Order: sequence, then C-alpha cells, then structure tokens
Amino acid sequence: MVSRLTRRVIRRRIDARGQSKQMPRVHIGLVVVLLFASLRHGTAQSQAYEQPPHWDLSVFASGATGEESTNSFAEAQILTVGVSIGRMLNRDSRHWYRGRWEYGFDLVPLFVQFTPDHIHGIAFDPVIVRWHSNARIGRAMPFLELGGGGLRTSTNFPSGDTSSFNFIARGGGGVQMAAGPGRAIELACQWWHISNANLGNRNPEFNGIQLSFGYHWFK
Repeated sequence: MVSRLTRRVIRRRIDARGQSKQMPRVHIGLVVVLLFASLRHGTAQSQAYEQPPHWDLSVFASGATGEESTNSFAEAQILTVGVSIGRMLNRDSRHWYRGRWEYGFDLVPLFVQFTPDHIHGIAFDPVIVRWHSNARIGRAMPFLELGGGGLRTSTNFPSGDTSSFNFIARGGGGVQMAAGPGRAIELACQWWHISNANLGNRNPEFNGIQLSFGYHWFK
C-alpha cells in the first residue's frame, strides 16, 4: 500500500512538472504568433497608406498676357479653361532630387483672346511631361513642366494674313498644395509660345506669361 501511494505521488509530481513546463511554452508561442500577426497587419497598413497614386485628373483655368507684333507684354490677353489627365511613370522616392515623373495630355475647349482682337477657339496638348519634386514645404510640393500641342481658332490667330491653326509650346513650374485626401490645389506660372510654323504667309507669334489655377484628384 505504501509503495502504491508513493508511486501515485511521484506520478502526480511528474505530471505537474510537465504541465508547468508546457504552459510557458504555450504562452510564449501564442505571444509570438500574435506579435507576428500584428507586425504583418501594421506593414500592410503602412504599405496601403504609402501607396502612391497612379492617375492625376484635374480642371484648370489660366490667363496669359504677352506680345504679338510689338515688344509690349500688355498687347494681348488670353483666357483658357480646360481639363487634363496624367499618369505617374515611376514610384515615389525619398530623395527630393528624384521625385516622380508624370506624362499627361489636356483638352482646352475654351480659348478666348480679348485684345487686341476678339478670337476664340479650342486647344489641346497631347504631350505634357511633369516632374514632381519630393521637397515639401508644409503642404506645398513644387513641380516643373514642359508641354506642347495645337490650337484651332475661328479666324486667323493673330489677326491678319497668318493661320487659323497654330502650334503651342510651353514650360514652367508651380506648386501643388494638399486640399484633402487625394486632392490638391495648383498654382503655376509658365512661358507660353504660339506660332503657325509658317503655315500662313505671316508668322508674328505670341509670346507671353501664363498664370494658372487648377484642382487635382489623384487616383
């Protein structure tokens, strides 16, 4: 009887020791699993948050002043309103000098010259290359841009023995300021050149400064 009792006591102690050794292992394993899951969840959230947009949709209005036949930048004034769409070409970078490249095009259904003559038409820029710098000042992010396209007017532009079709070349830069999730306000200043490349008998050209205001949606 004593030997049986002794065996039972020894077995209970061995079982208790085994359970006490297994419990910490179970707890440690559970902690490791939960920690790994939380890290994966946090990584996925940060990747989703840092995922850069691919598309850039915008509307804009701009005013330009410049010269056609004289050397006065107050000679001609032009108003344009249009829409544009762009596609990001590369991923974001942490270095300000790398930035992001964007290719886009725009359509300008409203082109109006007020002085020296009243002329209206439509314009389009099938080639727009924009470089977004990663340097940020508060909510503002600068960019540089080059673009080119065509202009069709109701009469010859500029007036005279010129052409109703002209070519457009422009270049400049500006800043975009965050206006909410996936939205931005844009202010830009560009050099604007319009000429008919000798399609008409005369090619007086328009050269001026264009200021524009735009609103962007990033998808």
